[in-house]
Amino acid sequence: MTLEKLNNNDVALVGILSDANSSFKRGAAAAPEFIRQALHSGSANLCSELGVDLAENPCFVDVGDRQIGNDPESFLAIENEIFEIAQQGALPLVLGGDHAITYPVLRAINRAYGSVNILHFDAHPDLYHDYEGNPFSHASPFARIMEEGLAKRLVQIGIRTLNEGQRVQAERFGVEIHEMRSLDVNSMVLDFEGPVYISCDIDALDPAFAPGVSHQEPGGLSVRDILGIVQDVPNRIVGADLVEYNPSCDINDMTAMVAAKLLKEIAGRMLLNASL
Repeated sequence: MTLEKLNNNDVALVGILSDANSSFKRGAAAAPEFIRQALHSGSANLCSELGVDLAENPCFVDVGDRQIGNDPESFLAIENEIFEIAQQGALPLVLGGDHAITYPVLRAINRAYGSVNILHFDAHPDLYHDYEGNPFSHASPFARIMEEGLAKRLVQIGIRTLNEGQRVQAERFGVEIHEMRSLDVNSMVLDFEGPVYISCDIDALDPAFAPGVSHQEPGGLSVRDILGIVQDVPNRIVGADLVEYNPSCDINDMTAMVAAKLLKEIAGRMLLNASL
């Protein structure tokens, strides 16, 4: 589909096939195909729990995948791919790919909307100044985002790998971290002012729910935890990503189905809040 056919407040599903900045194990670039297969597998329908049915929904538009080269210039050009969607007035829902892609995606969102709030689900804070000498590492996107002022507020949920270096970075940037060890999802109230961007790293989930990730970190969120938080976001959601699903690590397409479920609920919330 050509981007010119997008309408204001459409949710535009786009795959970004990039995992060149993964530090441990490649494979996340293949994820969009598997997530789409799960979404349309016939084992479930496309209706979200919020009552939004994505099947034949003219406001939910799949604009296909973008193959990204392994060089830094091609990686940074992701910004232009996403800005093409945003400048049509559509809301990008991005399938990664590794978490590195969130940095150029947020540059595009910032061009369209200015500084936004970020709701970030992850086992890792991804705040390294650089990782193994790579400033664009999937362990560093939120350092770049906060350095450039692309977000006015960053709220991280599910963190359980916070080392001293990243704790210093979090304090430097004023990041609000809800660590798993003390997290009470049922009492959480997120009072954002202004538009929100959701970044969901699949490894925020406990590996019991989502084994298909490169960095399994036990003791994580449940699927219901993330769904409940997303379903309660009252603000306009101007973009979102689902990243770090690695099909080569999956078991019986279990994680693909989880990713498809998260996709449906995030898309449903985006569509319901689009006119805010």
